[in-house]
Amino acid sequence: MTPSYRFVFAFLFLPFVLCAGGAQTLKNKGAEVDALFADYDRPGVPGASVIVIKDGKVLIKQAYGLQNVEEKIPSTSGTNYRMASNTKQFTAMAIMMLAERKKLSYDSRLADFFPGFPEYGKTITVRNMLNHTSGLLDYEDLIPAGTTIPLTDNDVLTYLKQQDHTLFPPGSKFQYSNGGFVLLGMIVEKVSGIDFREFLQQNIFKPLGMKHTVFYHRDDHTDRTRRAYGYSLKGDAYVRTDQSLTSSTRGDGTVYSSVDDLFKWDQALYTTKLVRAETLKQAFTPGVSIDETTGYGFGWFLENKRGTRMVWHSGNTMGFTSLIHRFPDKGFTVIVLTNRNDAELKGIVDKIEAIYFDAK
Repeated sequence: MTPSYRFVFAFLFLPFVLCAGGAQTLKNKGAEVDALFADYDRPGVPGASVIVIKDGKVLIKQAYGLQNVEEKIPSTSGTNYRMASNTKQFTAMAIMMLAERKKLSYDSRLADFFPGFPEYGKTITVRNMLNHTSGLLDYEDLIPAGTTIPLTDNDVLTYLKQQDHTLFPPGSKFQYSNGGFVLLGMIVEKVSGIDFREFLQQNIFKPLGMKHTVFYHRDDHTDRTRRAYGYSLKGDAYVRTDQSLTSSTRGDGTVYSSVDDLFKWDQALYTTKLVRAETLKQAFTPGVSIDETTGYGFGWFLENKRGTRMVWHSGNTMGFTSLIHRFPDKGFTVIVLTNRNDAELKGIVDKIEAIYFDAK
């Protein structure tokens, strides 16, 4: 074989070598991720689903363990986990959509929407609730002793209407408020004239093709193929702890979704499918500083990590933990959903970022 032929052969063969090498590299990275979830991949334990996205491509999508331990139903990428506080990003989007349509203003006051609300409601704006500067008392601390029936949104409103003060002057500092987002969900309902769940379905989930993202009623067990149930470790065994007194309030934490559907949500946040760019920018602009490195926009924490901008949120409720890290300027996202109480996800997600962050 002459040198010229050898050169041509090598040139033609090179892409195959690179493709094989790239596939092997991704396979190795996948094995590293699997190792991080070894505790979730044992027989008879609640599970997890993970997706890693780079520039619109899925680098890995994997599931481990069981979505339903009692019936031994395995977790999949289509398993619906309770999003807990990751629900807040959808509630915030609904408010932004209504503001863009001029149905409400970020400067509208809480008392504008709820007749009979105490005087302090005239000092709290929609913006304050979106970025957790409302000063609202924690509704969880207002639940009467002996309560056994899960709260509704109206219960939260009632408890807050029974108060006569805020924790601090609205707008003066950050304090995370689930109650603020419960009220935002109710405001979506009042302004749009339709049920909050239906508004999200019609305006966010359906347009994005998030076909299986839902609000499960606590007593609805018909979705055996998708619904994950929550669990907590008691001694050496996991026991079902799927519901708490705050599991039925909506705007702060009741959406169930999967990594399959959240891929579509993540990608939509790079576009103007839902709102204009200038509107969406407000979600990712710190309206308040939490500390020297972290701020909060509309439904998202904001900070710098790995030398670039990161927007993120976590969710934790009875039996479920979730974490979303997005690096918009790098087109990179990690999403992990679990049906375990107080799962330690930050360390896992940090390691996944280290594995994939610079992947091409």
